[in-house]
Amino acid sequence: MYCSACGVSVAQGLSYCNFCGAKLGGTGDNAPEVPAVRPELLVSAMAGVFILGMVAITLLMGMMKSVLGLPADRVLGFTLFPFLVLLLLEGVFLRLLLHGRRRVEAKQDAPRPKEQVTNELDAAHARALPEPRSSVTEHTTRSFAPIHDERNSK
Repeated sequence: MYCSACGVSVAQGLSYCNFCGAKLGGTGDNAPEVPAVRPELLVSAMAGVFILGMVAITLLMGMMKSVLGLPADRVLGFTLFPFLVLLLLEGVFLRLLLHGRRRVEAKQDAPRPKEQVTNELDAAHARALPEPRSSVTEHTTRSFAPIHDERNSK
């Protein structure tokens, strides 16, 4: 995790940056976020409710026809209500699924506020190799060589 003010790496769970003192991890609101429902769970729930609902409606129709001996028009009339409830549940699941996707897309597309923009490092500068420097011994030898030569010539 990085501080949004100075860009320094900070430990997870801190409320303030140890380097600059800026508040971490939020827009200032301490309101807890409502946990989003996972899309995989919603799709599984949609499939399960639909399959179990259709099986239950079919069994209900069969029982009303064979055990109670009701005519077909009444059987269809009685099973219309459970079928509408099933469609309503599927609509609720579909709405939750699409609403969750819109929320995720909105979070990804939303520009970050100024206070949450991290300081990024500049691009690396191209470096040239430094020129080789002479050693201290070579420098000393060159500096004192004229003096040495002058003394030897006398």
